[in-house]
Amino acid sequence: MLKKRVIAALVIKDGIVVQSKGFNSYLPIGKPEIAVEFLNQWGIDEIILTDINATKNNREPDYNLVKKIASKCQVPLTVGGGISELNHIKHLMNSGADKISVNQSAINNYKLITDAAKIFGNQCIVVSVDACIKDGSYKLYNHINKTATDISPFNFSKSMEDYGAGEIIINSVEKDGSYSGYDKKLIDLLCATVTIPIIAIGGAKNANDMIDVLQNTKISGAAAANFFHFNEHSVIITKALINKNLPIRIDTEATYMENSVNKNCRLIKKNDLVLENLLFTKIEKEII
Repeated sequence: MLKKRVIAALVIKDGIVVQSKGFNSYLPIGKPEIAVEFLNQWGIDEIILTDINATKNNREPDYNLVKKIASKCQVPLTVGGGISELNHIKHLMNSGADKISVNQSAINNYKLITDAAKIFGNQCIVVSVDACIKDGSYKLYNHINKTATDISPFNFSKSMEDYGAGEIIINSVEKDGSYSGYDKKLIDLLCATVTIPIIAIGGAKNANDMIDVLQNTKISGAAAANFFHFNEHSVIITKALINKNLPIRIDTEATYMENSVNKNCRLIKKNDLVLENLLFTKIEKEII
């Protein structure tokens, strides 16, 4: 059985990482290559990089930025934003991307999914699905004009699977940046619709939300963006707590497995005696 994945999502706007809330407001965080370097050191399983302005501004992906980020990345890297033709995908793969994520182009041109899957393989083609609630039911969200469509995100995802997508990223607009937990109802409905792997994103406050969604839904990976940026070693702490509930990959020297955390999943300082023993090696007096 494949282990569940803990994934970091980096939202890029005007070349920098931003904190997103409700697909509407954005707080600058910093340079993406620095964020990627730290995420790698902290043991993240995968990274999803999404340029939210590329398609809106009718430009191609920033290949130079992807190359810079890929040089710091030691885990699978998925890149999205500005992809509208096969040549864009080819250039991204040559720039260091392992997978590509398509959102708007999947809505407008399903043939791109089919052709890309044939050339690059299904495992490289990810479709990012944004869902919102309209008139009491889930609808596909168009982030370019910031409106809900009349398309079912479940029917859309199933068609993307049929066209050749190898993975789906499901994002809840209402949950984005809310720190209120994942939309498990949305996730369950999608899991019952498609057979390909699903990554859920939107709403994670800390490790408890990831534990909840990984244990209680059939997703293969839980992704988060905002909370990883603000807590040092947040990935290591998150994975340590998840690992107490279900097996995941642990490959950092520091694991925090024996550490206690507070209700916000922040490390609690060990008592002074324990810390003293960690710092110094005691040498007993020699008896002759």
